[in-house]
Amino acid sequence: MHAACRTFAFAVAATAVALSISFTLPAAAQKYPDRPVKIVLPFGPGGVADVTARLVAEKLGDKLGQRFVIENMPGAGGISAANAVINAPPDGHTIGLVTNGTAISVAQFKNLPFDPVRDYAMVSTIGTFDLVFAVNADSPFKTLADFIAATKREPGKLNIGTINVGGTQNLGAELLRLTARLDVQIVPYRNSPDIVVAVLRNDMQMLVEFPPAVKGQVADGKMRLLATSGPKRFPAMPDVPTVSEAGVAGYEVTSWNGVFAPKGTRPEVIAILNKALTEVLALPDIQARFLDLGVVAKPSTPDELMALLKADVQKWADVIEKAGIEKK
Repeated sequence: MHAACRTFAFAVAATAVALSISFTLPAAAQKYPDRPVKIVLPFGPGGVADVTARLVAEKLGDKLGQRFVIENMPGAGGISAANAVINAPPDGHTIGLVTNGTAISVAQFKNLPFDPVRDYAMVSTIGTFDLVFAVNADSPFKTLADFIAATKREPGKLNIGTINVGGTQNLGAELLRLTARLDVQIVPYRNSPDIVVAVLRNDMQMLVEFPPAVKGQVADGKMRLLATSGPKRFPAMPDVPTVSEAGVAGYEVTSWNGVFAPKGTRPEVIAILNKALTEVLALPDIQARFLDLGVVAKPSTPDELMALLKADVQKWADVIEKAGIEKK
């Protein structure tokens, strides 16, 4: 064979081999993401979870070279949002937000049509946030211990306001009632502004909420924070003691959110997302903005996020049962 022909034949053969290899490589070994990524949220726009997700989405887009688009899909139990993710192709281009509310839903719904332990491929936590216990600035209760002591003196006469039954705030109040053995009325309201007004009018003696709901009232001197719910003092509120410090040993409620992908998503894709999230959450501007929203930016491994979910499912199942809250 002529030398030129042999060279041409070799080049053709080499190209064919290269093409066959490229077609057999796992999708995750090729560039990810190669198109916009959708992040499905089980909440409407405007809340803390939505705002933090949008902040993270923008930074992920900058880092990975594709747009990360938020899709709000609110609904009871996060069912619609969960289904949208777990039924999507497991290629990392549709991911979702998992929260402690997901754990509550597993404990609260009798026939939830998805199982996060079975159906979710965890990526990383995004952040943690505590509840706050707040009173009217004119309240005689200067500390949470004062409030607890008053419930012992006047059983059944004091009220705690929260939002809807079965929400984190409501269950946080129920856990306080159970742990401290309080004889109090826990009153659910439709929304956070209604609870704030009730406390300002002295219709409620205390409320349990997330910090943004009362931030303005506290700054204006109309409300006072008695405690936070986490295992240690919240970084943005170093002067506010924890419930445990106030004398309720063993009390801890930490809300959280994170990212998951459909089961079957390749480990390489999970690793890319986890690394990018870890780097984004370490950015000083993200950490500062999160703290302003009452959130501590906190990444994790996929296994740590799954362990957190499992622990909260059991925790809230116990609270729901002991509080006598009817399952849906």
